[in-house]
Amino acid sequence: MAVCSRMPTMAGLGLFLVLASGAVARAGEIKVLSTVGVKSVVEEMAPQYEQKTGHKLAITFGLATTLKRQIEGGEAFDLAIMTGAVADELIKQGKLVAATRTNVARGGIGIAVRAGAPKPDIGSVDALKRALFAAKSITYNKEGGSGIYFAALLERLGIAEDLKPKTKLATGNAPELVAAGEAEMVVQLITELLPVRGIELVGPLPAEVQNYIVLVAGVGTQAKEPALAKDFLQFLTGPAAGPVIKAKGLEPGGSS
Repeated sequence: MAVCSRMPTMAGLGLFLVLASGAVARAGEIKVLSTVGVKSVVEEMAPQYEQKTGHKLAITFGLATTLKRQIEGGEAFDLAIMTGAVADELIKQGKLVAATRTNVARGGIGIAVRAGAPKPDIGSVDALKRALFAAKSITYNKEGGSGIYFAALLERLGIAEDLKPKTKLATGNAPELVAAGEAEMVVQLITELLPVRGIELVGPLPAEVQNYIVLVAGVGTQAKEPALAKDFLQFLTGPAAGPVIKAKGLEPGGSS
């Protein structure tokens, strides 16, 4: 009788071990390629997701155009978070599953200067032009979504040639150039400016010339963990992500 009374306990322990081993077997690694536009959001949300699910995230950050070239060169990934234009191009190339295309957030473009430096008036288009002409040097990332837009804006305002001699084109490190004193003013997504030490946000571009960059995610067509990639994407766009996205200078979702 004593032996029989212990059998349910032993059976329960066996069931627990089977379930535990199954949980370990189901834990996977999700490879994410993400634009720096949502870096601050992803870095805060990733540990929460890992703790909640037991899955691991292997994340590579970079300019969307740089990551696009890596994908075109055969870089393996499960989930990509890109600017809308880059994501759409990858869908056309058959690199992203069109049905999984999801707007994560959108962000406006702003201007920052070195910490402690005077902040110019950029509240209107005319004030912005005066600030740009008064600056000793200006920098922006030439391949970033915000940089591509800003270059086109200068052309549209008719001042691109005038500013060219003092414009320092960067390849992903524009805010750091200002922090190091190598440039006076940087133009970039506000969410990418806020975390950088040594610089201070002046403010957003005037409403008349503001442009919102929509950041879009999609699951890779060759993903090893497509189900987990979709799960993480749902987490990034779920209720818990909204306050984080707003705190990082972005707006949840967005249209593109």
